[in-house]
Amino acid sequence: MGKIRAAANAVITPYNQSAAKAITIIEHLASCDNEPQRLQDIASSLSMNTSTVFRYLQSLIETDYVWQNPGNARYALTTRICSIAYRVSSNIRLYDQALPIMNNLAAAFEESVCLAIEQDRTVVYIGVVQGPNQMLRTTQYIGNRAPMHCTGVGKLLLLNYSNGELDALINEKGLPRFTKNTLSTREDLMAEIAVTRRRDYAVDDEECEMGARCIAVPIRDYTSRIVAAISVTGPTFRMDSKLQENKLSTLMEAGALLSRRLGYNAFAGDSATVI
Repeated sequence: MGKIRAAANAVITPYNQSAAKAITIIEHLASCDNEPQRLQDIASSLSMNTSTVFRYLQSLIETDYVWQNPGNARYALTTRICSIAYRVSSNIRLYDQALPIMNNLAAAFEESVCLAIEQDRTVVYIGVVQGPNQMLRTTQYIGNRAPMHCTGVGKLLLLNYSNGELDALINEKGLPRFTKNTLSTREDLMAEIAVTRRRDYAVDDEECEMGARCIAVPIRDYTSRIVAAISVTGPTFRMDSKLQENKLSTLMEAGALLSRRLGYNAFAGDSATVI
């Protein structure tokens, strides 16, 4: 748990002038209605040294955010920035759709409810509703990140992975152990993924933090891909097998409803209750 707590409480780094300059250049190019600009004009407009602007433009070209017209050597933004904006707006739309459902789940379970997506092979929380008992783990706050292999939402997002992609994840991130229950071998994780795929929900049974249990269900889009997951977290003495048996269907209906709203049609025609 110490590793997760350290990540959640990471110290904010000082103001980064390099990052600010790169963003300023991107914003300037965007303000020009994407009309390609000369290097000298960009530098003059931003009151920056020409060599400095050139250096940043080369970095932005290498990362595909800017392109240079070979005919006149002028610079303009690529459409890569649009893909980022689309992802952000999609997450906002999903959060807006999910929030009333999350509020009702928190009331029904009397526990905390989270909405999460994947970014860079890591779970990212984009929505959190505190339950009346305020049982939230250290990582479960909007914007915080958590590992894929030991969280309920992460295990569901891993259902999108091929074996090769899973191996790449393990090579990059490892399978760090946070408690005695953490799945820390590829074989154990593969077995858990198989169980999760079969029952279509995931459980974090004290794998991130002793005393805390989480149940998560998938949210699919029109391509049937799992694009997010919604979870309920509480202490093990309340999140027991009896609660899971009695209220799991409520959580699964919530995931099915949000999936339908994203265009997933596997449940077309069913009459699940709108939460």
